[in-house]
Amino acid sequence: MDDYETVQTGGLKLKGVSSHAITHSWRTPSTYKKKDKDKKKMEEMVKTIKDQEEQITRPTKTKAEIAFERAKKKKNEQQILERAAKSHKERIMEFNQQLDNLTEHFDIPKVSWTK
Repeated sequence: MDDYETVQTGGLKLKGVSSHAITHSWRTPSTYKKKDKDKKKMEEMVKTIKDQEEQITRPTKTKAEIAFERAKKKKNEQQILERAAKSHKERIMEFNQQLDNLTEHFDIPKVSWTK
C-alpha cells in the first residue's frame, strides 16, 4: 500500500459552514480600469491643490527680519573662518594653556596647619 494513497485532495471542509458560502472572486479587467481612473483623478486633484497653494501669496519678511538674517549669516561665516584658521595642534595648545590658567580647586588641600 502506498503512503500517499489516503491523502485527501481539494479544499478544506469546515464544520458549520456551507460550502457555497465561501467564494473567491477574481478581479476582472474592469476593476483595474476603475482603479486607473481613480488614480488619475487623485493625481489631478493633487496637482490642482499644489497649484492653488502656489497661487496663495505668502507674507514677505520685514526689513528687520531680512537685516537680522544677513547679520546672522555674516556672523556664521566669520566663525567658520576663525575655526578654519587654526590647526588642531594650535587649538590643543590653546586649550592646555587655558587649563593651566584655571585655579586648581580640585587639588588635595593641606592636612596639617602646623607644617
